[in-house]
Amino acid sequence: LNFLNLFFPSPNQVLLVFAKEDSQSNGFSWACEKANFRCTVARTPESALECYLDKHHDIVVIDHRHSRYFDAEALCRYVGARRFLQSQPEREEASVMPLIAAGFSRRYVENANVMTCYNELIQLEHGEVRAQFKLRACNAIFAALEQSQEAIEITSEDQVIQYVNPAYESIMGYQKGELMGKEVMEVPKSEKNKPDLLESINSCIRKGKVSIVLLSTVSCGKALIDNVACIDLARCKRCASCIECGCRVAYYGCLSPDNQSCKHKDRRKGSLDVRSTTSRGSDGDSQRRHSSMARIHSMTIEAPITKVINIINAAQESSPMPVAEALDRVLEILRTTELYSPQLGTKEEDPHTNDLVGGLMTDGLRRLSGNEYMFAAKHPHHLPGHLSTPLSLNDIPPQIAQTMENEESWDFDIFNLEAATMKRPLTYLGLKVFSRFGVCEFLNCTEATLRSWLQVIEANYHSSNSYHNSCHAADVLHATAYFLCKERVKQSLDPIDEVAALIAATVHDVDHPGRTNSFLCNAGSELAILYNDTAVLESHHAALAFQITIRDDKCNIFKNMERNEYRTMRQAIIDMVLATEMTKHFEHVNKFVNSINKPLAESVKSILTSPENRILVKRMLIKCADISNPCRPLELCIEWAGRISEEYFAQTDEEKRQGLPVVMPVFDRNTCSIPKSQISFIDYFITDMFDAWDAFADLPNLMQHLDNNFKYWKGLDERKLHTLRPPPE
Repeated sequence: LNFLNLFFPSPNQVLLVFAKEDSQSNGFSWACEKANFRCTVARTPESALECYLDKHHDIVVIDHRHSRYFDAEALCRYVGARRFLQSQPEREEASVMPLIAAGFSRRYVENANVMTCYNELIQLEHGEVRAQFKLRACNAIFAALEQSQEAIEITSEDQVIQYVNPAYESIMGYQKGELMGKEVMEVPKSEKNKPDLLESINSCIRKGKVSIVLLSTVSCGKALIDNVACIDLARCKRCASCIECGCRVAYYGCLSPDNQSCKHKDRRKGSLDVRSTTSRGSDGDSQRRHSSMARIHSMTIEAPITKVINIINAAQESSPMPVAEALDRVLEILRTTELYSPQLGTKEEDPHTNDLVGGLMTDGLRRLSGNEYMFAAKHPHHLPGHLSTPLSLNDIPPQIAQTMENEESWDFDIFNLEAATMKRPLTYLGLKVFSRFGVCEFLNCTEATLRSWLQVIEANYHSSNSYHNSCHAADVLHATAYFLCKERVKQSLDPIDEVAALIAATVHDVDHPGRTNSFLCNAGSELAILYNDTAVLESHHAALAFQITIRDDKCNIFKNMERNEYRTMRQAIIDMVLATEMTKHFEHVNKFVNSINKPLAESVKSILTSPENRILVKRMLIKCADISNPCRPLELCIEWAGRISEEYFAQTDEEKRQGLPVVMPVFDRNTCSIPKSQISFIDYFITDMFDAWDAFADLPNLMQHLDNNFKYWKGLDERKLHTLRPPPE
């Protein structure tokens, strides 16, 4: 690991201060481009100072040829920095001492040749710039050593003590004057100086064991390297050349000679060994290597991932090099933020999958200034006027009741119900499903209150949306009820979980605008601003559902619940609604597989009833219900595919009209292949999730539908058809 890489900006930044553009300023500009430096040009002293204070450039070139425009020496003194190069006309041969006194470190005689300018910049970079960074790095190292809570001793190759930090003095009971310049074996020993611990340290040195110092940023309130707050010690397994001068630094624990297999085997004159002991351990503990998160180890509370990393770090101690390197790779993966999201290939490999992922799994943080799209969400959400005479389960018209006769079957046709109810399927299906599960009894509310609630929720779905309307909500409610009847699901959940799942399914997309989260964020919508571009729609659905529920007693289904039970219910509903956000799709699926599927395969039955796993089951249940369209009978699957495609087409049209980034370019109504989009969606999102859910809940009919539907879309795609159905023969 090259220590300098931690401090050298890449690429270097250059500030050109020229009052006007000419061949010389252009020469330096082109030279910066050739050297891959970032170049900024300032025309006035004020702009130069402002720019330098903002970016702290590594090299500053000030034009001194035209003194009537500004005083170059005064500017250099005012900035108070080094690494300045002054461009002067060829005729000047005056002494450079005034320039050096002003703060300049180099004078450049006017020459607009690009290669000459380039060579000058390269020499500066490899000379003064790097020297400055090395000096600052060394200062930073020793500042960090002084601040460290770990005891640290630095010896030369000849085992002469060159440095001990305050923590070492405190722990070992020595003063610096007693140690500096002495060989480790000459250090006087007494009971107050922990002789056993000192002997352990010295034995490490005698055996020739070496360890490493790396650096990482932490905040301690004192600026040491420009804008870098501070540095602290971190650990690494292998030896390394730290500074290009050949100085070798070691730290915390040891590598035995047979493990020193990396390329820096030679110990050069003047190399350093840095050894660390801890103030918290016993004599035996002092010989253990500490993790790279030394400060975190001193905390009394550790996150589970921290404990895992600590265990892996400890395992590296006695591991051979190939295993240690493999564990390094494991640690790299564990320290990433996207632990559960698979990596996609290039855009050219599968544009449909990439666009689906971009549209469904990102927050759309792409901005166009001046293009703000405000939805008509400003209007107050309302109670429909017909609530004064609410529907009763006994008052359902015979035609609608007949349509719902087979609602317990997976093959139930929600579109027939949508047509029979004149686009009000959620209220009617909700009445029947909630009655079947005894929701009113559980909530201690009247049927009239439940009816009013279902009607006000349905009234706040947008019937103008082709997909995200109350028919979709009714479909998700139906799937949720179906899953709740599966034997293993019933074993896992309590009655409060079942009621929460039914309510969450009912409200999970309320007031959906028919646009994705990415669109809302790109458009700067009020909802995106309110929810900080994070789970925008899902947060809105959950919040609005409770707002319109509790603001009117006529539809407040929670009003008679005991406070603690209501809090539990509310948290479960919110958690399930938020689980429908696609950015966490793979996290939820992988947690379910690892925490539930795998233990069940090993006949571990107790996992079903743990509170944590009940949460995973509920999340998985509503996720599968929410995107179960590919597992429906073919005719229903085709209808849903057409509806979601039309909604995406409308979004793409809107993005183009508003001048917004097009989130899913493949969903252009003139060019899109619906079969390809369905194949990508099934491949990327559906198959693994329903394999896991089927393994848990036993859903052979759904898997058969999924297989048939996939073959159907594949067949259309192989025939190069972009439509929902093949043309008539």
